[in-house]
Amino acid sequence: MIFDAPTIDYAGLSPIIALTAGLVAIVLAAVIDPIKRFGPVLALLAYAVTAGCLIWQWNADVDLVAGALRLDGLAVTLSLLAVVSAAVAVLLAIGDPSETQAGRSDWLALLTGSLLGMVILAQATSMLTFFVGLELLSIPLYALCGTNLRRRESLESGLKYLIVGSVGSATLLYGLAMIYGASGATGFQAIADGLQAGDGMLSDSLTLVGVGLVAVGLAFKVSIAPFHQWTPDVYQGAPTPVTAFMAVATKAAAFAVFIRFFEVALGPIADQWDVLLAALAALSIVVGNVGALAQSSLKRMLGYSGIAQAGYMLAGIVTATQAGVDALVFYLAGYVAMNVAAFAVVVIRERQTGFSDDISSLRGLGRSKPLVAWPLTIAMLALAGLPPTVGFIGKLYLIEALVDDDWTWLAVMIAIGTMISLAYYLRVAATVWMSPADEPEAAAIDTAALPPQIAGAQVDPFDDPHADRRWYLLAPAIIAAAAAVFFGVIPQPLVEFANHAGNALSIWIS
Repeated sequence: MIFDAPTIDYAGLSPIIALTAGLVAIVLAAVIDPIKRFGPVLALLAYAVTAGCLIWQWNADVDLVAGALRLDGLAVTLSLLAVVSAAVAVLLAIGDPSETQAGRSDWLALLTGSLLGMVILAQATSMLTFFVGLELLSIPLYALCGTNLRRRESLESGLKYLIVGSVGSATLLYGLAMIYGASGATGFQAIADGLQAGDGMLSDSLTLVGVGLVAVGLAFKVSIAPFHQWTPDVYQGAPTPVTAFMAVATKAAAFAVFIRFFEVALGPIADQWDVLLAALAALSIVVGNVGALAQSSLKRMLGYSGIAQAGYMLAGIVTATQAGVDALVFYLAGYVAMNVAAFAVVVIRERQTGFSDDISSLRGLGRSKPLVAWPLTIAMLALAGLPPTVGFIGKLYLIEALVDDDWTWLAVMIAIGTMISLAYYLRVAATVWMSPADEPEAAAIDTAALPPQIAGAQVDPFDDPHADRRWYLLAPAIIAAAAAVFFGVIPQPLVEFANHAGNALSIWIS
């Protein structure tokens, strides 16, 4: 009997191995008191090693684990965005009540577990790893949303996200099962081959219903209207470091598999699903921008903004071209910078005003704390798509890709959505710079209807007048805002970054 050991590409698997080892180290640190306090250092070290492994494999283009994973330019670039987002979340969470109440090591382990799911999802080329990565991403996030145990809003957000996320996962699983039935394969490339070889499968109702269900399941994850209902409530109720992580990292990972599944596995039937995705993108742009107009909570406004931004990015997939993918990845990278700057300032203001994320709490911020006001202002201008920011260049690339592929009406929708968004983004900037300062009022924590052991517990102090001087809070805001301006003036480095992702799909799309 001859036993042939499987060939394992340890270099290709190094990002996943590094992140898994970091997760184990963080969990073990929880039981060692002298090391427990260094949990953030361990997490940041694990993320740095993971990022180093991804950069080491920058030019890789290999199949891993019998074709279940693929490490290529798309996986590397979007995994890097997720790792950077997680590192920022670790910094923003230092001293946050959610981290102390849940336990620092437990909180960091959940965050790292979710990040591991994102890295797997970005590399998934099989329906099995697709679903495993998605659930590994989602389940820790459900728990993270409810880690601020003494705020009812946090507990509600965790429950809402769990329920809606479970519905989205079930819908997605049904869709994958139908596509498997139509194609007889689980690998993305094998699905494409099976759909082309099957007699009439390209237009079979089983295939089309499966595609629709997969689109709906992924739409839940990236907050595409009309499957966005959970987003504003969860964004507002979840601890802000968790919200910041969800807002950017989840979109990076979910759009990675969105691109790979639709452009590769479902590429042969692109003319069947492009209109569906275009309608979802247009609806998301309208719902997100109109919904944000009436919001007084900055986090809810950013939630609705994220719905509209997801619609912009989805338009890049609609084109089914490499130019569309390049534009999507470029905009997604810029979106990370815009949101990190915005949410870092929200965290600072929460520390100073006692959980208040009301836009009115920003009154006079430009005069009293300009170092905090400028990153928020730049983030709002970039999200609105005004020059000279990365948001303007990103939307320009998306519009160009759409027009070149004869989706001019969708490009017009992006322009209309951008004009609507000026009303609420500039309202924030006006509040920061043109309104007199008010005395901040600490928001009372409503302990009614909470369990007695939580309701009766002493509330952690959350009033830090020097939060804007904490480097681990201010540095992410300043660096992200500077990046949003730098790549708006000199976009070429980010263009090359995005092209590296698009080139990975060049053999499947034109």
